[in-house]
Amino acid sequence: MLLAMTEAVAEKGYADTTVADVIARAGTSRETFYQQFANKQDCFLEAADEGAKLLIEKVGTSVEVSDGTPLERFDRLLLTYLQTLDEEPALARTLLIDVFAAGPDAMRRRVAVQRRFAALLVEVLAGDERLAALPDRGFASEAFVGAVSALVTARLIDGQDVISLRGPIREMFAALLGGSLPRRGERRATAG
Repeated sequence: MLLAMTEAVAEKGYADTTVADVIARAGTSRETFYQQFANKQDCFLEAADEGAKLLIEKVGTSVEVSDGTPLERFDRLLLTYLQTLDEEPALARTLLIDVFAAGPDAMRRRVAVQRRFAALLVEVLAGDERLAALPDRGFASEAFVGAVSALVTARLIDGQDVISLRGPIREMFAALLGGSLPRRGERRATAG
């Protein structure tokens, strides 16, 4: 039923998907559906949770190998993320588009997933002395993950390829790593 929910939402959108759509795709009865889930939202949230778990596991596995520079480790993480979304368009739509229509619980879960990705990014960057100077690596990672998520979501909404984002995102990340980062306690000069 979770797969049926993901597929129905990918085709019709969360708002237009009904329990009847899900049970028809799953080949099950309404009674069976309601034995498992309280309502459509409950089924959607569980489907989104399972999808997020799959995505996080795949991305996490890609960075378990500590070989390479921080940029190389980031590139593995990014490529796995983008390839998984490209290979699983229903999952991508569920996690990055339709989650917005499913209410506050869905949004809280989305934020939790982004924080998991930010934690993975901190792990990828562990030991890079340029980033050790940042007063809050967790916040910087959350901001970067949020920006990437927004870029990917926009591409998905427009029906565009997400893999093509790999180069520009990698370049932006490399620029951040190579750029002059303020040291702890140091403020950047501002114009004006």
